Amino acid sequence: QMQLAESGGGFVQPGGSLRLSCAVSGFTLDLYGIGWFRQAPGKEREGVSCVSSSFGGGSTNYAASVKGRFTISRDNAKNTVYLQMNSLKPEDTGVYFCAAERLSRPCELLQGRYDYWGQGPQVTVSS
Repeated sequence: QMQLAESGGGFVQPGGSLRLSCAVSGFTLDLYGIGWFRQAPGKEREGVSCVSSSFGGGSTNYAASVKGRFTISRDNAKNTVYLQMNSLKPEDTGVYFCAAERLSRPCELLQGRYDYWGQGPQVTVSS
């Protein structure tokens, strides 16, 4: 059974950092692209960052709002993808989801491309 389990959410003050982890099981991480999405209260879910599979080139992609502050990385040996979030802002608050895409291609922040989803930890940035 394919599962994605996120961890690392929490409360942080503006300017602080958090690292989210997405541990996958039931499939070989290296064959899948992984994306991070978030949903703020009252807003639609939006793409944050993604990394393609090794066969897809291992490329990364970031939303303009997080570029330069967030870094996505993958550790295939640990079957885990990380999202390092620095210089957090109140507008980064939301539920963060990781998702897996079966096809090996350069990743895009398009929700319809992703086949499997995690439950999502809460990230709250507030003073």
